[in-house]
Amino acid sequence: MSATEHLLFELGCEELPPASLHKLSNALSSGIQQGLKEAELSFGECIVYATPRRLAVFIKDLASSQADKSVEKRGPAVQAAFDAEGTPSKACQGFARSCKTTVEQLGRLKTDKGEWLAFTQEIKGLVSTDLIPDIIRKSINQLPIAKRMRWGDSSVEFVRPVHWAVLLYGKTVIQTDILGLTTGNISHGHRFHAPEAITIESPESYEATLLAKAKVIPSFEQRQTIIADAAKKAADAVGGIAHIEADLLEEIAALNEFPVPITGNFDKRFLALPVEVLITTMQINQKYFPVKNADGSLLPHFITFSNIESKNPASIQQGNERVIMPRLADAEFFWDQDRKHTLEDLCPQLEKIVFQKKLGSMADKSQRVGLLAEFIADKIQADSDLAARAAKLAKTDLVTHMVEEFGSLQGLMGLYYALADGENPEVASAIEEQYWPKQSGSSTATTATGQALALAEKFDTLAGIFSAGLIPTGDKDPYALRRATLGILRTIIENKLSLDIIECLDFTLQQFSHEFDTEKTQSLVITFIYERLKGYCLDQGFTADEFDAVLSVKPAEPYDFLCRLKAVQSFRSLAEATSLAAANKRISNILRKSDNKATEKVGTLIEPAEIALLASAEQAEQDIAPLLKANDYPAALNRLASLRAEVDTFFDDVMVMCDDLELRANRLALLNKLANLFLQIADISKLQS
Repeated sequence: MSATEHLLFELGCEELPPASLHKLSNALSSGIQQGLKEAELSFGECIVYATPRRLAVFIKDLASSQADKSVEKRGPAVQAAFDAEGTPSKACQGFARSCKTTVEQLGRLKTDKGEWLAFTQEIKGLVSTDLIPDIIRKSINQLPIAKRMRWGDSSVEFVRPVHWAVLLYGKTVIQTDILGLTTGNISHGHRFHAPEAITIESPESYEATLLAKAKVIPSFEQRQTIIADAAKKAADAVGGIAHIEADLLEEIAALNEFPVPITGNFDKRFLALPVEVLITTMQINQKYFPVKNADGSLLPHFITFSNIESKNPASIQQGNERVIMPRLADAEFFWDQDRKHTLEDLCPQLEKIVFQKKLGSMADKSQRVGLLAEFIADKIQADSDLAARAAKLAKTDLVTHMVEEFGSLQGLMGLYYALADGENPEVASAIEEQYWPKQSGSSTATTATGQALALAEKFDTLAGIFSAGLIPTGDKDPYALRRATLGILRTIIENKLSLDIIECLDFTLQQFSHEFDTEKTQSLVITFIYERLKGYCLDQGFTADEFDAVLSVKPAEPYDFLCRLKAVQSFRSLAEATSLAAANKRISNILRKSDNKATEKVGTLIEPAEIALLASAEQAEQDIAPLLKANDYPAALNRLASLRAEVDTFFDDVMVMCDDLELRANRLALLNKLANLFLQIADISKLQS
């Protein structure tokens, strides 16, 4: 076993994009680890470091070289390698030359297929320090950088200009060229507190050296913890609770090498603004953590972080307070200006906003969504008048000053403005809920009007974009149709709505005035929806064959689809499931190969087994009818499971494809009847044993 040492690679550069820092550091670590694995170099734990000015990877216990290995080459068959006198053939001599040896030194390999010439070569493992530079260069070249830049007269490209590179194996410097830099053991500290060069003695001393001598906390996760804890402590000091969102916490950690908390204040008058407006202003514009009361209301304080440990923190506090003041004043101005008009007054302005070239303006979309929202509301027992009203006002907040400034507040500001206008509270809530669920795991619309509007809005976008020929491909989905489709499915399923998606889609497609192939578009959209439904169901713990069993009968209602799926999952745990699934496969194959036209009209049967099966099938048909009407699929499948004994006996005792054509037809009709009993729920022949 070869000796081991720790490996450290650090790349120092200008401040990296905060949104990309975490992704870049993880990608660099993954690339290096993958390279080491491909080079067959063993190693232990990998620790990733990332700050605004550096990416670093620390690999523990990296082997000093590859393991030595024996490689056996097989040559020509012995009988073809020598003539009758034992003289080596040209093939034999050529094989010896390729192995850089003589014929006499070749060995023999015996197998059950004969005897072959062979040569075993001992290959010494390459030294790690010779392999590491190329592994690192390859990893850097493969980093997910959207736009690489060049600086000065250099041809080197990276996301930001690079200034230093450290590469240590144990205490040994691996000298090589990385992005135009010669690697060494010299790093640099905090831009302001410790800008001078710092020697890294060994990989294991890296983190402690940067913290003690360079005023740098290199661990991204540690900085996040420090920031979160400091924000909570600072908020507690002013009697509040820090409002910490994960994305902002990550961004602040990516902006600071040595974060120092600063508590600031703002005028209480701004607390009259909606809470979300203040939070968005502080988070997006200033990267501040708001401070809340226990009841969720805001306090007139914020927590920010400085990358400098100032001797006069009060001046930093005052500077931040001066900066936030005009931001909040702008938000206040937007709020006051927007409320001078009702949302209905803004409807004509939607004609100026293009939704999509072929699909018209936002005004056109609102009109289509209104009709569809009414249609859906009727189907789900919601108030169609409220749905139509909500649809009319749904997009008007897009032309308000507040949403033009803060796009993330669309829908929410519509809620506030609608309430200020005296609209029905359910209409106001629906304006916000049309965009729900906003992300994976978040809530779907809770009000009936909101559900109707959310579904109508998403159906219109999905069908419309498909009809315009803009079908998502690969990772390109500019209109977020995958998210919209999942939103449709989650809204229907999680709210247990009885809604036929094909009916909704047909109604939606009728509203478009441009030319397109309606039948083809409908087929494409339905396939797209079922693909998303499959992903949703697999995430819920169902298996692919269970999904396919239900998909075979094409239920048009997603909630009904899920109910059937649960029943199938429960059915397969029964003792009878495997036998009945196999029998249904057999029935399916027999019926598919038969020339007889499928019918359930069963004539005269003669064998006791088939007569008994017909009687049991007819009784089961009567028994499951009320269960199917009540959508009690588990009970229906349990009842059908009781047919197992008669089905098994039938296949043991009866020849279906007999010579008597009339009897054969009757037996096929019996099998068709039996298959259709199950197909009222799912095609259990799809279940894998």
